[in-house]
Amino acid sequence: MIRLFKHYVPHAVLLLGLIDFVLLLLATNIAWTFRAAQIGMDAEPLVERAPVIAGIAAVTLAAMIAVGVFGPDSLRSLRFAAARLLVALSLSVLGLAFLDFLLPGHTFWRSILLYSMGLSLAFLMLNRMIVGGILGNSAFRRRVMVLGAGPRAQRIQKLGERPESGFVVVGFVGMGANNPVIEQAIQRSAIDDLQRHVANLGASEVVLALEERRNALPLKDLLRIKTLGVHVNDFSSFLERETGRVDLDTLNPSWLIFSDGFSSSRMLSGAMKRVFDIVASLLLLVLSFPLIALFALAVKLDSKGPAFFRQRRVGLYGQTFTLIKLRSMRTDAEKDGAQWAQKSDPRVTRVGSLIRKLRIDELPQVWTVLKGEMSFVGPRPEVPQFVDDLEEKLPYYAERHMVKPGITGWAQINYPYGASIEDSRHKLEYDLYYAKNYTPFLDLLILLQTLRVVLWPEGAR
Repeated sequence: MIRLFKHYVPHAVLLLGLIDFVLLLLATNIAWTFRAAQIGMDAEPLVERAPVIAGIAAVTLAAMIAVGVFGPDSLRSLRFAAARLLVALSLSVLGLAFLDFLLPGHTFWRSILLYSMGLSLAFLMLNRMIVGGILGNSAFRRRVMVLGAGPRAQRIQKLGERPESGFVVVGFVGMGANNPVIEQAIQRSAIDDLQRHVANLGASEVVLALEERRNALPLKDLLRIKTLGVHVNDFSSFLERETGRVDLDTLNPSWLIFSDGFSSSRMLSGAMKRVFDIVASLLLLVLSFPLIALFALAVKLDSKGPAFFRQRRVGLYGQTFTLIKLRSMRTDAEKDGAQWAQKSDPRVTRVGSLIRKLRIDELPQVWTVLKGEMSFVGPRPEVPQFVDDLEEKLPYYAERHMVKPGITGWAQINYPYGASIEDSRHKLEYDLYYAKNYTPFLDLLILLQTLRVVLWPEGAR
């Protein structure tokens, strides 16, 4: 994987994205030239139209990221990829056509978009057929050798067997375990020269997956492997990179302290984040006010009680604030105290079910973002009762409050709606990854991917 602004991007995805961008530029340029010839006009010089063409390609690529075109399912299935590409291209055409309507004569001919969409779909599908065939042969997968033959090594083995995995395990070396879980592991005592063994396997990375590291680290071996030019990684860092979450089962304070993360440059990033929150929340409040008012009226007509739901939540540094949403449950939904949401929750009203699926109930939270108590991106804020319970049962739960809570977040786009302690544990692993690796780039990626969750409700409850 390649690390961009502290976030890991698989080589295959990056390569596919770069080729896609070039193909989008080519398709738009061909469409522009063809349309000019069709109406008997000379197309502007390439230098003059290049910025607009690049803008169209960038917007289209952003739409592709937003709807999940570069997700694992799209890389495995051409049919899935075609469906997502159609949605992405349609969204980009609608958005660009609206922009051209707002700025007539200063952008491009809207008719170009129709031709560009057809060409782009053909080029992008061809790219996936060609590159997908190469990816299927593991040409871009890293070759990993694992030091260890126990349960941790087995977790890496299972992770590498997934179709979307970015690595392949080329060998296991048992480091003296009495009952190895990996039967095909070669014991260290049977290997004369571990450095040569790594070279013979063609491994580009060695992962330390020992069950007990105390007095068991093969320092001399690791040093020789490192000087060979092979990347050496510990188990927790490897899982963080491959899964996009911090593994609680293997996490220890020393790893959090010494690993890369929690950068001191956050002051500047935080200022940029706050400026974006203010500008975006003001704009969104103006645009969404009629929609909020309409559904507030619908909520009032559908069931007795106020249109808006207010509840205390835990935010930055453990401070509480009042969260505002459109009411989607009966007024007596929490007469016995706060409860986890359930699948097909009987407390949800008819209108409430609709606004939850469309995420419209979340819109009033934009006011909380404008006040600075929340951000657009961050861990979901929980009620104090749940937080007290979760802090007792889940290690490092308090660390998620080191960043401002958000309407959407890394956990929300990667894990279905949580309704239990175990779900909260999994979501915490994603929240810790976000808190540790936060950058404006990751925020942008989350905001784009949120559109995918809205279009294809994955766990809305």
